[in-house]
Amino acid sequence: MTLRHMKIFETVYRHSNITRAAGELHLAQPSVSLAVRELEDYYGIRLFERIGRHISPTDAGTEFYGYARHIVSLFDDMEKSVRNRDAFGTLRVGTSITIGTCILPRLIRLCTEARPGLKIEAVVDTSSDIERHILNNTVDLGLIETSPESPDIVYEPFQKDSLCAIAPVRHPLTRESSVSLSMLAEYPFLMREKGSAGRELLDASFSLLQLTVRPVWESASTRAIVSAVSEGLGVAVLPESLVEKDIREGSVKKLPLDPPIHRELNIIYHKSKYLTPNLLFFLGLCRAYGQEPGSS
Repeated sequence: MTLRHMKIFETVYRHSNITRAAGELHLAQPSVSLAVRELEDYYGIRLFERIGRHISPTDAGTEFYGYARHIVSLFDDMEKSVRNRDAFGTLRVGTSITIGTCILPRLIRLCTEARPGLKIEAVVDTSSDIERHILNNTVDLGLIETSPESPDIVYEPFQKDSLCAIAPVRHPLTRESSVSLSMLAEYPFLMREKGSAGRELLDASFSLLQLTVRPVWESASTRAIVSAVSEGLGVAVLPESLVEKDIREGSVKKLPLDPPIHRELNIIYHKSKYLTPNLLFFLGLCRAYGQEPGSS
């Protein structure tokens, strides 16, 4: 079996479609189908179930994909490493929304200033989606607000972060010396969408207190939530880095949350990832950023 077979299989698996895979690879459909059949014949297994025009991976196909994906990615990493000795090339970085808003722009500026020939492609999405990008080798490095679930992902904390309670400027809770989640739960609550890292941490904190909170407002936009709080529609708990400007400008009021809610931001990459010089350089920038005064 050749690297070509692995690349074809990996592409077919990602698309679950022969036609789209052939389009991406710039190959004829019969050539793609033949390569998959040759793999199945060689290993004596069925990689895909074929029902009409649709295909779906078998359990054996899913297991095989794990190997094929990393054979292909290791070859791609080798190509980049050998060709990029002079710091030219592409680095693919994925971050959660909070990190992409508050931290990533500066990291990219610092990296491109030091290595002007390096192209950085960025993906900003939920932490769980960035983890999937790492597993699928569509990004080289991730920065997320949670600990990854997959044992195939290596992670290390690089910065501490806090969630911050906010309320309208004339809200009754602004007169309190400290505010608990139980006290906040008595008022209309505005939350990020389910699946976001901040929402998961907040839901877990409420669960520990055996509290059930049904938000009156859910949004993927932190700006929409802050705007709604400023208009008196309720209270919210959001990453402090995303609301500190609004607090300074006086559009919302920070509440003294007790006990505070802290978390760690993590660097993640696949355990089989070859760490190129460019990737190691960016890792160093992340670690240095997290150690700067005022970054935690």
